Amino acid sequence: MNIIFLGPPGSGKGTMAERVGKEMKLAHISTGDILRAEIKAGSELGGLAKSYIDKGALVPDSVIIDMMRERFKQDDAKGGVLLDGFPRTVAQAEALDSLTAIDAVINLEVDVQVIVNRVIARRVCEQCGCVYSVKTHAASDCSKCGGKLVIRPDDNEQTVRERFRVYEEQTQPLIDFYAQRGIVSNVDATMPIEEEAAYIIDILNTEKI
Repeated sequence: MNIIFLGPPGSGKGTMAERVGKEMKLAHISTGDILRAEIKAGSELGGLAKSYIDKGALVPDSVIIDMMRERFKQDDAKGGVLLDGFPRTVAQAEALDSLTAIDAVINLEVDVQVIVNRVIARRVCEQCGCVYSVKTHAASDCSKCGGKLVIRPDDNEQTVRERFRVYEEQTQPLIDFYAQRGIVSNVDATMPIEEEAAYIIDILNTEKI
């Protein structure tokens, strides 16, 4: 089964994708994680991506599509994938059609102010990438690996609002694109995490029947 998670930055796609992917034994593919790894490694792709991300803009389609084409060749992607952060434009969705068939799309819905509040409180482990909120995790280190928790450079209100605007302008049409195929399910992304994950899994298990 191949699934896409849609939703504005900060809507919880990563958290939900990790939980749902683990439960359904699907490869969780996050373009954000891949790009951040490239940036940390100082690669050419990382430098190019950083120049766009720092401005709150989307990385060009051609770069993302080439990156995903290579990712789909890996063994873990052959048993089904859960895509987090890709596609973000209709052009990317059309390119994705040549790579694999999509069975379901989960669209996480949330207001921009909720996202701003979440992102300002977000901290990320610089070692393993685990994400925390200062609202629920007061410590300054990661409970899994002990790494230092840091604030991402783009986790500020101005960048968040710009990314939300870009999302609405460029990514929102994806909902219509996939809705025409009858595979979109809208989910309230303000539910408690466990409740939201269970709800999504129920939707996807129904899709498999």
